[in-house]
Amino acid sequence: MFYLLHGNDEFTCREHLKKLSQQGNFEFNQEMYISGEVDLATITATCNTLPFLSDQRLVTLVGLPKRRRGEDSGESNQTPETSGKPKKGKKGSKNRAETRAGFERSLAEYIPQLPETTVLIVLADEELPSSSQLLKAAEEHGKVIQCTLPKGAAVENWINKRATSLGVKVTPDATSMLANFIGNQLRLLANELEKLATYVGPGATITVEVVRLLSTQVQEARIFDLTDALAQRNRKQALDILHDLLSDGEPPLKLISTITSQVRSLILVKELADDGLRVSQIVSATGMAPFVAEKALRQIGKFSTAQLEKAYRELLTTDAALKRSRLTPDVALDLLVVTLCGDFQPPQLLAGSARR
Repeated sequence: MFYLLHGNDEFTCREHLKKLSQQGNFEFNQEMYISGEVDLATITATCNTLPFLSDQRLVTLVGLPKRRRGEDSGESNQTPETSGKPKKGKKGSKNRAETRAGFERSLAEYIPQLPETTVLIVLADEELPSSSQLLKAAEEHGKVIQCTLPKGAAVENWINKRATSLGVKVTPDATSMLANFIGNQLRLLANELEKLATYVGPGATITVEVVRLLSTQVQEARIFDLTDALAQRNRKQALDILHDLLSDGEPPLKLISTITSQVRSLILVKELADDGLRVSQIVSATGMAPFVAEKALRQIGKFSTAQLEKAYRELLTTDAALKRSRLTPDVALDLLVVTLCGDFQPPQLLAGSARR
């Protein structure tokens, strides 16, 4: 009983893992190991142990060892033990752990010997190549479950199926809005749908109005559209988006706070991108949601650092004016949009003006 879960869809892989772990009567015979924290000998020893007062034991391995620097994805026979250069130190036993290829090969060789009393699940957290010995062993002696992120229309299909499983319906417009603004970030989509389903109640329908009211991700994406309009100096579009957000009940102070947060993110992403960092590295370094980092990366070319810093100061000034009740919210935000549309000239034009 061997299951191999792999693919770029981490969320669905973990949902399959949850279902598999609930299928048997494992009682107190469940062990979960995280890759890198134990060696293969410990995992196989647990698999070989008879279950206690139950028919089967469940052993789960989450993740596979990371490839070391210089190690490719091919099958390599060389490990620190066979290279003749074992590392020294108090943690020598851990440092002499197998390479990624060696780990996969050894685990694949063990699979045919897996006792019938053990269910072994390996969650790879990545897509394995067809040359992987572990994948071949699973195809021959177990079951492979590959999870791939949906794209295009498949995202909307996923949303509709998920809503049905929650006992609600979604209008086509609401489905499109969620798909367009959140994309195939399935964990975020699942969380948003659960929240929306709880709000409308069993058997009800999730509409665009409900999504706009409750979905933080969608609201944040709409504010990115506002930032886009400002970058294009499209005053009419920027004001239209602003008034739509206000009419949807978005509190002015919260709106200012969100726009300020986005401008701050743009400044940070611009600095990191100029240093050569990619999306995954920016997400890791800042803790931003991938959605925010990707949106920011697409926008930073429209602004100079000076423009972003000036916009940030304008936002802080507007925020202070609102809190001191010097201006009504609508007037303050309108003035802010007009000011920013005037300030945001394309960076290349600013550079040309400076040369003249």
